[in-house]
Amino acid sequence: MNLLDEYTWRGLLYDATDGSAPAFASRPRVAYIGFDPTASSLHVGSLLPIMGLVHLQRAGHTPVALVGGGTGLIGDPSEKAAERALLSKDEAEANAAGIHSQLAHFLDFEVKGNPARMANNLDWLGRVGMVDFLRDVGKHFSINALLGKDSIRRRVQDPEASISFTEFSYVLLQAYDFLELHDRMGCTVQMGGSDQWGNITAGIELIRRVRGARAYGVTFPLLTTSSGTKFGKTESGTVWLDPARTSPYRFYQFWMNTPDADAAPYLRLFTLFPREEVEELEASIEAEPHRRLAQKALAADVTRRLHGEDGLGRARKASEVLFGGEVEGLDAAEIADIFADVPSSRITRDALQGQGLLLVDLLHGAGLAASKSDARRAISGGGIYVNNHRVADVRARVTMDQTLDGEFVVLRRGKKRYHLVRTGDR
Repeated sequence: MNLLDEYTWRGLLYDATDGSAPAFASRPRVAYIGFDPTASSLHVGSLLPIMGLVHLQRAGHTPVALVGGGTGLIGDPSEKAAERALLSKDEAEANAAGIHSQLAHFLDFEVKGNPARMANNLDWLGRVGMVDFLRDVGKHFSINALLGKDSIRRRVQDPEASISFTEFSYVLLQAYDFLELHDRMGCTVQMGGSDQWGNITAGIELIRRVRGARAYGVTFPLLTTSSGTKFGKTESGTVWLDPARTSPYRFYQFWMNTPDADAAPYLRLFTLFPREEVEELEASIEAEPHRRLAQKALAADVTRRLHGEDGLGRARKASEVLFGGEVEGLDAAEIADIFADVPSSRITRDALQGQGLLLVDLLHGAGLAASKSDARRAISGGGIYVNNHRVADVRARVTMDQTLDGEFVVLRRGKKRYHLVRTGDR
């Protein structure tokens, strides 16, 4: 299957310049996507272009991930209503290093024949002189053409917005990136989100004018959910690829919570499942929606690729905890993450020393029982759990020996009514 055909059935293709399909079919190509180092981590919104590179490499072409260590100091006006704060060089460099490590989970940098490659445009943009750049690059761009590009025109025409010369010049810098990668790596294709079309075609034109060579562009859709919100945005904020910012459990839950209406397109976009398997999972959404087979397959595949089998296993274990699974074996950070959204209270460690506290008192104090007599009835009825273990003795006590990782006690009444007792500093 031609690469663009693969993109098409998966819903990855938004647009492509003339001749792109036969160009990919004629010989192996070097293609790049730029990643903006505005943060120390990529987020799930970056997964769509990353998967574009993954399929590119699987089709025998060479993917190049360009980190914008130089352009990140300027700022891309595309899809932005206002100019953003500029990064320092140290911030951009640190963020670029984090992005590199995350891309290694998806791209093969060691395979023979077409290993993935990384580049940082600060390597050339940091060295080019202003006069040289204006003479060799700027002369090929007319102001009229630049004003016609969507990202610039929107800002110029908006009476409440403005655009600085810094961001106005961004398109020239990105075009220069394409030219540099063409000269350094034989790169003939640039890919990116649909908002990058103007920047991509500027690079294609620059290569044609300066080198007399033909280059191509491919764009991916800007993804929104079935409810119309931007993909990757949740009530709790951005879903990051860095486990220090979004834990494997939270990452796994993000995919598990995918609405049925979005599960089918997400399977196509974010997994490597073959068409037959995707269609089978799509059919299950209609036939057996309560089983959530599509969401389970989606969450497992994406989490495994980013966090490995161990990360997936711990994410699954953490997810099962809320349904009565084993709590033991999880560390304090994981417990705090799992129960971040449930009611909690704090008691001193001293209170649990020795014989500890009566469970009846703990339940009443935590608000899981209206009174001590209510707590006793709940225990006698088999509806009370400590660390997901049922307690039947109304005289039971809770001690430090029962705390999880020395910091938490998980109380539960019934199937889903949780309360987290904190004994440490978290």
